[in-house]
Amino acid sequence: MIKDICLSFVILIIYCYKVSSNEECKIINDNDKIDDCNCRISDLHELNNQRLRPLLQQIVNKNYFRFYPVNLRKKCQFWFDDGQCSRRSCAIQPCPIEQVPEPLRNKIAQSNENCLATDTNSTLGLVNKNLSTEHKQTIENWIEFDDKQSENFCYVDDETSIDLEYIDLLINPERYTGYTGPSAQRVWSAIYNENCFFLPDSKIFYNLQQKRLNIHKMCVEGRTFYRLISGLHTSISIHLCAQYFFPTIGGGYSGVDGRWGPNLNEFKHRFDPETTDGEGPKWLKNVYFIYLIELRAIYKARKFLQDQTYFTGNEIDDLHTKELITNNLLKEIKPFANYFDEQNLFQNGNDLLKTEFKEHFRNITRIMDCVGCDKCKLWGKLQIQALGTSLKILFSESPIQLQRSEIVSLINGFNRLSTSLYNLEYTFKTCIKTDL
Repeated sequence: MIKDICLSFVILIIYCYKVSSNEECKIINDNDKIDDCNCRISDLHELNNQRLRPLLQQIVNKNYFRFYPVNLRKKCQFWFDDGQCSRRSCAIQPCPIEQVPEPLRNKIAQSNENCLATDTNSTLGLVNKNLSTEHKQTIENWIEFDDKQSENFCYVDDETSIDLEYIDLLINPERYTGYTGPSAQRVWSAIYNENCFFLPDSKIFYNLQQKRLNIHKMCVEGRTFYRLISGLHTSISIHLCAQYFFPTIGGGYSGVDGRWGPNLNEFKHRFDPETTDGEGPKWLKNVYFIYLIELRAIYKARKFLQDQTYFTGNEIDDLHTKELITNNLLKEIKPFANYFDEQNLFQNGNDLLKTEFKEHFRNITRIMDCVGCDKCKLWGKLQIQALGTSLKILFSESPIQLQRSEIVSLINGFNRLSTSLYNLEYTFKTCIKTDL
């Protein structure tokens, strides 16, 4: 009797150990290769987490890369602007133009300190637009410098707008804002359903899941476009799960009282095969795909990036920024720069398909103006511009020319993808059971 009980107990321990081990299996297999790139996930983890991420963290903290010019006041062109986030934490307190410093008035719609709410570690989505006097002077100096170099760059629409603002990215980190529901879903639905390539025999608005399941039937250009959007969407979702807001008991989502941290349950809900009809792991692999594409673009633009002065007016800081880019970042990514080959796209002079590809992407940049949360819009615009700049670099037929905002978005956008890979390897490694 005692022997049987002991044997049962041992069996129970073995069973519990197996269950526990299964719960700790990896999200994806490190030996898996990224489709269309022939690169192993384990290689990217080693490159990113051990070498590139520490470098990128230094670079994006530099003054040249921490201030991003953006117009958050553009009207949505696709539907009535009825989806604004109702949370106080998603709003920006407006200020009269008279309070904008005179030297910056025509370039930056910058609010003065009396009109700003502080973005502390406890607030949710409010964009902190506060710039110190020193930083305002720095921006004024480099605007004057850029004006002198204007003949070398292509201007974006916002460059001459009085609504253009310089936002300090370091005090406005990307994280959960509470912006969810129909408004947020409508933005992503429009991006997928109106801008991704469709199969020739399909209707324009057919089931999105069916389209994803049939992705292998698409041309390589259509498949690439879908995987880019999916990878970007997934990366943004990872950021929000990694920096999730947990309110204190009874505090609600006012964004005033609570803590920030990874939400493993939310991540599992978004990517577990059981809750995504088996598609979650595929979405996660698309993050590695877009990572390789932006990495490839940065390296292809190396000559242009090496020639930049990264001017902010602080000679020592500018030289250090240039050194980090030229002597560190570009050298580290060189061995991985050819895993994605853009020459496989738009072959045989298929200019019509290339034009369609461009128009789809331009449409997405306009859809981002429909985001109802300003902090979400800020980071959405930046990461969309980073991807758009990458595509411009990869498929431009003329010598590469980038303006400051494109350089800033390119490096910051790649840093966000780098952060996603880091979180997949360390923060969410044990969340999902899957066997790809």
